[in-house]
Amino acid sequence: MFRSMEDKEKIAIEALKYVENNTTIGLGTGSTANFFIKHLASKIQNEKLDIQVVASSSVSELEANKYGIKLISIDLLNDIDLYVDGADEVTNDLNVLKGRGYDLVKEKLLAQSAKKFIVIADHSKHVSSIGEKYPIPIEVMKNSWRLTKKLLDRIGQGELRKNSAGDAFSISSAGNYIFDYQFKEKDIKKLHEEILTTPGVVETGIFYKITDMALIIKNGEIEVISL
Repeated sequence: MFRSMEDKEKIAIEALKYVENNTTIGLGTGSTANFFIKHLASKIQNEKLDIQVVASSSVSELEANKYGIKLISIDLLNDIDLYVDGADEVTNDLNVLKGRGYDLVKEKLLAQSAKKFIVIADHSKHVSSIGEKYPIPIEVMKNSWRLTKKLLDRIGQGELRKNSAGDAFSISSAGNYIFDYQFKEKDIKKLHEEILTTPGVVETGIFYKITDMALIIKNGEIEVISL
């Protein structure tokens, strides 16, 4: 466990190499992203940088506030320069799976709007194909989830995600439900499109062809994946 946390912090520090002055940076969510936020704050202070950040979740917003980083509301942005976030899975062709948290829409909006989107992850997240280790999260409209599920059941199997207490369904920050689904279809482009065109689906955890670079760490050694 100690090695894993040490690796996460090291890979977060590595991502600071891509931070430039006078830019807007999107902050991801999760343990690895938290290390990035912590060390970004130090870099801003030590180098007297003029950087503003936008948070992908209430968690990353709290982290930014904790370290005194200047936050900007997402509704004031037209684009961002850099988005750094972790991942649940990442492949050699830079397709990514995210969404074990609850902010699929906001995370993908920041990732796709960024001039550069960098994934930072330990080697356990490096897979040969999306869906290899985890089911695919799908955010759906709350008031019509039963109809959407019936349509999704034609191509896969899944259920609504429960909250951490297990006594209710999980709700995204946008007020939607989250499905976790498994599919036999391995063509990720086809699957991504099929899910997104299902009525009632708001967003999917498949980040298809929007990642610019992945920094993967294993036992202190960093691998850079870029296309």
